[in-house]
Amino acid sequence: MAQRIVVVTAVHPPSAPFLADAYRSLCEQELPVGWGWQWVIREDGETDEVRPHVPLDDERVTFEQGRQGGPGTARTMALAGAGADGDLVRVLDSDDQLTPGSLGRDLAVFQREPGVGWTTSRVLDLLPDGSTAGFEGDPPEGPIERGDVLQHWRAHHHRAQVHPATLCVRRDLLTALGGWMALPASEDTGLLLALNAVSRGYFLSEVGLLYRKHPGQLTAQGSHTDERERAPRMTVVDARAEALAKLGWQYPGQE
Repeated sequence: MAQRIVVVTAVHPPSAPFLADAYRSLCEQELPVGWGWQWVIREDGETDEVRPHVPLDDERVTFEQGRQGGPGTARTMALAGAGADGDLVRVLDSDDQLTPGSLGRDLAVFQREPGVGWTTSRVLDLLPDGSTAGFEGDPPEGPIERGDVLQHWRAHHHRAQVHPATLCVRRDLLTALGGWMALPASEDTGLLLALNAVSRGYFLSEVGLLYRKHPGQLTAQGSHTDERERAPRMTVVDARAEALAKLGWQYPGQE
C-alpha cells in the first residue's frame, strides 16, 4: 500500500466552484514511487451546493459534511474521515491551487530532515484578472527555528513571515496540538505559531501555492478585520504559543 500525503480542504458554498482548479493542481503533482495523495474535502455546513463541484469519480477524493463551525473545525474533523490516515497532512484551501512539484518538495524535506515537524512555502496571490503578485520579506530557504515565527509575528503587527495556508505537517504533531484552533478566524495562524513553539519548521523558497483573492473568501469579509474580534483572537493565539514554549514540550528530534 502506498504511503499518503493527506490533503485537507474545508469548503463552503461561495468557494465551491473553485474546487475544480484545486483538483487540477493536485492531479499535476508528481510524487516519488510508493507515495500518493488522498484529498479529504469537508463542507463547513450541510447544503446541496458543494457536492456537485466535488470530483467523486476519483477514488483519491472523499467528501464529508458537518454542522457549521468554521474552516478550522472542518479541517480538524476531516482528520477522522475516510482516507485521512497518512503520516503527513497538507492544507489546501478550496479556492487555492498548488504549484507543480509542491507536494514532492514538502515530502523531500521530511525525508531528509527528521527533526522538522512542518513545512511552508512561498506564496503568490492569484488576482481576479489571472495575474499574480508576490510578497516582500520572504525568509531565505531553510530551517525555521523554534520561536522564530512568534518573535517575527509580534514585531510585525501580527503578520508571520511564512504563510499558514501552505502548511504541511507531520500528522502526530498536528493531532498532539489538537488540530486547528477553535477560533472564528486566524485558526491557521494559531496552528502555525503553536507548531513553531514546539518544533523546527522549514521554508521552501520555490512558490508552492497560488492564493486566490476574490470577494467571496472569508478573509475578504469585514468581520475578519473588525478589531473588536481581531484583538482577542490575536491575544489567544499569542498566549497559546507562549504557554507551549514555557511548558517545554518539544517534538522529538529538536536540538
